[in-house]
Amino acid sequence: MKQLRFLVARIDRIGDVVLSTPLPREIKKKYPDSYVAVLVKNYTKDIYLNNPNVDEIITYDNPDKTEKSFWELVSEIKQYKFSHAFMLLPNEKLNYVLFAAGIKYRVGVGHKLYQFLTFAKYVDRKKYNPLRHEADYCLDMVRKIGVNVNEIHPEIFLSENEKITAEEIRKSLKMNNELLIGIHITSGNSAPNLSVKSYLELIKILSSNKKLKVIITDFKPPDELQNLSNVEYIFKGETLRMDIVRFASLDLLISNSTGPMHICAALKVPTLSVFCPLTACSVKLWGPLGNKSEILLPKQSYCDNHCPIDPKKCDYSKEGGITAQEVAERVYTAIKSWNNWK
Repeated sequence: MKQLRFLVARIDRIGDVVLSTPLPREIKKKYPDSYVAVLVKNYTKDIYLNNPNVDEIITYDNPDKTEKSFWELVSEIKQYKFSHAFMLLPNEKLNYVLFAAGIKYRVGVGHKLYQFLTFAKYVDRKKYNPLRHEADYCLDMVRKIGVNVNEIHPEIFLSENEKITAEEIRKSLKMNNELLIGIHITSGNSAPNLSVKSYLELIKILSSNKKLKVIITDFKPPDELQNLSNVEYIFKGETLRMDIVRFASLDLLISNSTGPMHICAALKVPTLSVFCPLTACSVKLWGPLGNKSEILLPKQSYCDNHCPIDPKKCDYSKEGGITAQEVAERVYTAIKSWNNWK
């Protein structure tokens, strides 16, 4: 029997790529002798390093972040002789690349004219009704080929050396056996988030507790949050892979709905996340999967009276929103309830 050769394409942001990791796993469960490759951007490829379900990582762009040309991509992809391709993000150029590369069975998202013109199949989200998790929507693509999905949680795999490095980082920071509390402030305006002022207040509250050690996980935090006393800055921005190892050293990550939250969930690192109830930003669609997690939502009165509709403009700062004190109290509650922390 001819080998089945699959290409999983997700050419957008870090969190989206993390949520694509269940696809290779579920494909390999159904077709263990198949060949599975992923197509991602250079800056997200580290998410798939050391993944036992992935045979090859192909990059959509060059190391200097310039896009590969249409025919360069066609030539590169064609040599793999893929039988199936899954386009998790609607993209016209990619659609025509995969068509020109001779991949017969292609699946995209939604009703797109360019998919119709290239005879691609599609999965329809039907305006998120019923609402499911983004990872589950992605898995609809492999359901198209008869894969019975059992698990939707994402995974990132560390090598043995990386596990040793993560443990060494933990030991170097835990001078008095403190819990390592990561705080990720920025998110590229992808979802509602606490204000810088609230994060500063939260950091001051938590860093005053001698049983906790606060670690800012942004490579370039806002100016107001740089060089704070009793705070560690260990994220240097060398590579995403090294940052992943550092995330693995944490006991808890506090953030909004962002890529580092999904990285920690895939590493089974506990998370505490602030979320918005709007459908496009909701926990049910974008929440952490597979780890211990706490979710903080604003009060309904805040949403009724102060919702700006645009997630980029929401910082939970008005009455009924989410305060730094509320986040800190939830941290302490989680510490008491999660007895089996690493």
